[in-house]
Amino acid sequence: MTEARARARTERGESRFAQGFALFAECLLTGVWIAVAALPLVTYPAAFAAGARHLGRRLAHERGGWREFAADFRAALRHGWIVGLAGWAALAAVWVDVRAVRDGLPGGPLVGAVGVLALIGAAVAGLRAAASWRPGASWRSLLAQAGRRTVLDPAGSFLIVGGLAVVVCSAWFSAPLAVAVLGAVAAAAVAVEERYRSR
Repeated sequence: MTEARARARTERGESRFAQGFALFAECLLTGVWIAVAALPLVTYPAAFAAGARHLGRRLAHERGGWREFAADFRAALRHGWIVGLAGWAALAAVWVDVRAVRDGLPGGPLVGAVGVLALIGAAVAGLRAAASWRPGASWRSLLAQAGRRTVLDPAGSFLIVGGLAVVVCSAWFSAPLAVAVLGAVAAAAVAVEERYRSR
């Protein structure tokens, strides 16, 4: 059905380049929406979930804008803030772990590397869960399933890690650029989940 809609848009005179550029622009706008919704810091899972839903609607050529994003954000926030709080707790635990490594903890480099890799894995699973979120879905079951997919689909997980690396590099280069790139990371998570479902 999506291909039929895309074909209809192409027949109306919109080129594939124009469609791709429109999707890129939508990703940048979605990144700004995600950044604004994530400002309270514990709301970032709900913000990514709403952004992923918005981009999914855009890919399906369905109508949707700021109002639909806000409605999805409010629905995802009901229990999503707990996931955000747990994410910050995990980050704090890894930070303490890395500080202990720097202070000369015996076996510290190995413990530090395991902690950082676990944090990266948790971030990937969180993004995959947010990309799969639907209204009424349980964050606990979404995270459990996303954790399995993170391990069983290493290629997709690596693509999301690459997207996160782009955000970090963009923030290092220019903080405003990182805000827009957040939408590209949400799009990458949506694409990875769609790829996994269609296998």
